Amino acid sequence: MGEFVSVEVADQIATIRLDRPKMNALNMQVQREIVEAAREVDADPQVQAVIVYGGEKVFAAGVDIKEMADMSYADMAAHSRTLQACFTEVARIGKPVIAAITGYALGGGCELALCADFRVAGESAKLGQPEILLGLIPGAGGTQRLPRLIGPARAKDLIFTGRHVPAAEALDLGLVDRVVPDEQVYTAALEWAATFVGGPSVALRAAKQAVDRGLEADLDTGLEIERLQFSGLFATDDAKLGMRAFTEKAKPKFTGR
Repeated sequence: MGEFVSVEVADQIATIRLDRPKMNALNMQVQREIVEAAREVDADPQVQAVIVYGGEKVFAAGVDIKEMADMSYADMAAHSRTLQACFTEVARIGKPVIAAITGYALGGGCELALCADFRVAGESAKLGQPEILLGLIPGAGGTQRLPRLIGPARAKDLIFTGRHVPAAEALDLGLVDRVVPDEQVYTAALEWAATFVGGPSVALRAAKQAVDRGLEADLDTGLEIERLQFSGLFATDDAKLGMRAFTEKAKPKFTGR
């Protein structure tokens, strides 16, 4: 458990909780703690799904501008690798990850949410990439993950204008997957995460890797990634259990092996 980022596990669901009042600004310490938390939940065999949550009032308002304001080009050229690596660590958690978004998810906060597989937002949530208003561009994956999620034209609209997107519009854009009353955000994320508990964790990891790595490649390479992942699952106990249960018209009890 870090000073600002903690991991809580219950019923095989891990919650990575950001808690840096007032706005969960993602300073360098928070970034380091997010990396540690992501590695912890990825390595824990008891964890089958993950929620990233900033609390009842705000998800994360972005990277700490005060910390960056006096950095030189040389400083940021060195730190930007660490910044991107922090978010990539979350994106590569080999388990279903759900971002539970309340309040603001702006700049780095939006980029953190983009690293999840799914996003649940409260009705009053606002998302966006406002870096352009500072004379900057997103630096933690926003120019790459956002267009992959919602398409280049829509992503450019958000990045070029820096505007804040309300939850209803974010749902229409495909930026979030569900919108619920603010007070139900975490509960909704928990309910969604629970659908993966008891599932075939090895196959879920393979599916996530196939989709994510395939999106980074051309179609032929993506198909080869899929073929290798698909074939490899025939070496697992879960695949044998699943196919046997299907032929016997029974519910499979997966072991994660």
